[in-house]
Amino acid sequence: MAWQGLAAEFLQVPAVTRAYTAACVLTTAAVQLELLSPFQLYFNPHLVFRKFQVWRLVTNFLFFGPLGFSFFFNILFVFRYCRMLEEGSFRGRTADFVFMFLFGGVLMTLLGFLGSLFFLGQALMAMLVYVWSRRSPRVRVNFFGLFTFQAPFLPWVLMGFSLLLGNSILVDLLGIAVGHIYYFLEDVFPNQPGGKRLLLTPGFLGLQSSKAPAGSSLTITQQSQGGPGTAGELMAPF
Repeated sequence: MAWQGLAAEFLQVPAVTRAYTAACVLTTAAVQLELLSPFQLYFNPHLVFRKFQVWRLVTNFLFFGPLGFSFFFNILFVFRYCRMLEEGSFRGRTADFVFMFLFGGVLMTLLGFLGSLFFLGQALMAMLVYVWSRRSPRVRVNFFGLFTFQAPFLPWVLMGFSLLLGNSILVDLLGIAVGHIYYFLEDVFPNQPGGKRLLLTPGFLGLQSSKAPAGSSLTITQQSQGGPGTAGELMAPF
């Protein structure tokens, strides 16, 4: 049956990508079915620290708005670039990938609090795209079949597209900024004279983690299926 084929295909997706994408889809479905309200999900420091509604620290990253073009656009980009990172530069480094999520989530939450941002899923998507794009500098991206450009321009193209749709670019800028901080600390600074790797994955994660030297991921690029390989052209999801 078709659904069995889809289920089997989904189980082939790496664990972190599968878990995060499924959580986003299920959260949106629950809101659509009125089982949950966005007011139960958004980030509110008062409710988190005074009312101990700590789930808001996570749920604000899982809701991309009601079903519609914006939701499908974001979830496709999340799925695609999260998977390409996990199957590419984070292959065999599950703990490091989870730590990247934790590092980005904590930093976005702190900066989002200053900017009064309530939902940060789009910022996390922008961070994933930014890190992938910087680690795949020679990959060419065909965006909507309209024009082609080098991967490092992709985060900025997405931000411009978001602006054309009438959305605020503050969330995109936050994701790009956090992505750049992670990329600099993980891939750039350790390779500078006197530099060292500052982002060390905690042992308590208890997941598979690579002992590869810092910056080694710079030698990896991704093809359209997300695996390591030589630089090539990558089609955007649409």
